[in-house]
Amino acid sequence: MTALLKIIHVARKELGLDEDTYRALLLRVTGTESLRAMSEAQRAAVVKEMTRLGFKVRVAGKQLPQSFKPWSRMIHALWKKCHQLGVIEDRSAPALRAFCKRFVAHGHDGVVVDPDMLSYDQASPIIEALKKMEARGAAQAGGVR
Repeated sequence: MTALLKIIHVARKELGLDEDTYRALLLRVTGTESLRAMSEAQRAAVVKEMTRLGFKVRVAGKQLPQSFKPWSRMIHALWKKCHQLGVIEDRSAPALRAFCKRFVAHGHDGVVVDPDMLSYDQASPIIEALKKMEARGAAQAGGVR
């Protein structure tokens, strides 16, 4: 059972969703009522919707599962590298979300942009900007990428 499946089952229980309400939520978010028929991206969308409804993902001494999207992992890796090169001062998750928000939802104050929930099209300009920042940082450090 994947981590997302476990999270969905816990969220369903914590939100107190009966069978009909739960299936309606799955159908509304993904177009299918079956978790097994869903892709990982669809399951992630279900988790996102459940968190919007009030579910809070808790970590019991473990890190959250690594994102399954390669572009999301790339954003995190580039962010870390830019921090190591001194291009970025604040390496925190809120700082990364604020950076991503400038590309995805600039001017929308109430929107939180999570790099792990971005589509490829949303992530691409962020990745390109981070690559340019990384190259500048490497050039300033005298190193070559």
